[in-house]
Formats: sequence, C-alpha cells, structure tokens
Amino acid sequence: MDLQIIMEYLKGLKEHNNREWYQEHKADYEAAAAEFLKLVETLMIGLGKMEPGILLHEPKKLTYKLVRDTRFSKDKSPYNPAFRVHLSEGGKKPVPVGYYLMITPGASFLGGGLFADVFKEETAMMRDYIAAHGNEWEGIIGDATFRNYFEVKGTSLKNVPAGYDREHPQAAYLKHKSWYVEYPLADGQLTDAGKFVDNVLEICKVIKPFNDFMNRAMADSQFMNQP
Repeated sequence: MDLQIIMEYLKGLKEHNNREWYQEHKADYEAAAAEFLKLVETLMIGLGKMEPGILLHEPKKLTYKLVRDTRFSKDKSPYNPAFRVHLSEGGKKPVPVGYYLMITPGASFLGGGLFADVFKEETAMMRDYIAAHGNEWEGIIGDATFRNYFEVKGTSLKNVPAGYDREHPQAAYLKHKSWYVEYPLADGQLTDAGKFVDNVLEICKVIKPFNDFMNRAMADSQFMNQP
C-alpha cells in the first residue's frame, strides 16, 4: 500500500481542477483509487474486531466520488481533491454514526459523530439522551485521553431549546444541532502506510465510546431500520 500515490494524484488535481486534466490523468486516478481502496479494506479489517458489522459492507460502496455537485455553489470546481470514506456498521448512512476519513493535501482528518444538522428527529433524540444521561456524556467527553485528541464540535443554537433545562450541566451540548469530533492528519503521516493505519485505528478506539453513546441515543432513528 503506497499512500504517496494518493497524495501525489490529489496534489495534481488540486492544482489543476478541471475536466481536461482529470481526463488526461485517468490512469493516475485509477492507481490512486486502488491504493485508497487497499487502505479502506485494511481499516475495515482492523475496525471489524471492534464492530463486526463493518465487515458486511463492500469497501468501494463506503467511499465517495471526487465529482462535486456545483449547482448551488459559488465554487464551480468540478472535483473535490479528496478521497473519503465512512466506516460504519450502517455503511454510508449518517446513522449509525461511524468513522469518517478524508485524505486531501494539507487538510486530511479522521472524525466521528453526526456531522450534518438537517436530521431533526435524530437531533431531538440526541438532546433527549444527553439530558437523561448527562453524567455518562460528561464521563466520555471529559475523559483525559478523549480530551487530549478532541473537543466536541457542531452547529449550535444561541440558547437551550424549549423543553430543556437551561441550567442542565450539559446545557452547552443541548444547544447543538450536530455533534462531531475531528483529528487532523498531517501529510507527513502518510509516508509510512503501516504506521498510518495503526494510528488511525488507535484514534478510532478513542472515538468509539463517543460514537457508541450517540448510537444508543439514536437507536430508534429511521436510518437504523433501513437496509
């Protein structure tokens, strides 16, 4: 597995983000995509020891295309110079939450949790669960190892929404509409594929209690019952 093939291709695409360059370097794309798929397969094997359901999915179906939807964007660049994957027992569905890896020059990261704030039912489930299990939530996000890597991010309201205690110890998180964590990965970390995989899997272990809490909170989500 040669992750530098991935980075070199993405650097070229980032510098020449147009259809002509993309078509001329189709072979380079295929080579980079093949290396990324090897990475995904290796991570799935490692994560499968913690979450066996991940192994039920076809690796390629967990990845995302480079082509961007530019219809509603001021940025009309046709491609997103990034290889991305969502590793979860539910596949690419937003719930159950899993591990999101993006490799892109200068901005690679590994994350977990619920990134989008458009799922109103799931947002309500999370708020209700945090309100009822505040001590458990605090124990997870207040853990020394977790805090060494992360702080919980997400879009947030200005005030605690109606129906929740404004004085709740976790009031700051009841304002949230999404809850996620991100760990930046420097370009230099991809030079040694073996160490990179080990590092990602170790970070995933730190994310897991956070994800597990969220998945318990959203156990009745519509996404949980979808095939």
